[in-house]
Amino acid sequence: MNKISRTITGTIFIILGIFLITLSFFLHEAQWVPLIYGIPFLIIGIFIFFNKKEDNIERRKDMKGGKK
Repeated sequence: MNKISRTITGTIFIILGIFLITLSFFLHEAQWVPLIYGIPFLIIGIFIFFNKKEDNIERRKDMKGGKK
């Protein structure tokens, strides 16, 4: 993912996670259901938003010199 798509996707996941966690405090009977989905969404969103190593391409170590 490039920087723009990583920012958009991470922000959407973070907002959805915060919304579900907040919603779980206002529900009376099944308040744990949105919490189960909200916490992973928040964690995945933070990971996507701050992951900068994904764009780097590593050099292959098995190739010596130029083309084979």
